[in-house]
Amino acid sequence: MTAHHFHAVIWIDHREARVFHFNPSEVEKLVIHPDHPTKHVHQQSSKDEHAYFHAAAEAIADAGAVLVLGPAHTKTDFVKYIEQHQPKLKGVIAGIETVDHPSDGQVVAFARKYLKVTDRISPQIV
Repeated sequence: MTAHHFHAVIWIDHREARVFHFNPSEVEKLVIHPDHPTKHVHQQSSKDEHAYFHAAAEAIADAGAVLVLGPAHTKTDFVKYIEQHQPKLKGVIAGIETVDHPSDGQVVAFARKYLKVTDRISPQIV
């Protein structure tokens, strides 16, 4: 990341994790792939799943508020991984929502709208 953005959104399924760090005018994107992307995460070995989720968690570790999106169970498995292996990161997860297969623009627009609401409740502290 070239700049620090308070907000991040991760859209994750068994094939990829798309991570966007953003502010009202800028977006930075990172894509993470598991070692064996043709398999569903629940069919991957725990070592593969652990490595995939670890890389995804590292990609959002410096954000102050994160929205986790995805079409199925992978997003909740990812949050469970965070709770078990990186509990400090759990505190920055602002929400978990089911979103099928949106475009990058749709992911960021959804996150901006969602996190704007949470910003009114809990102000940004950087």
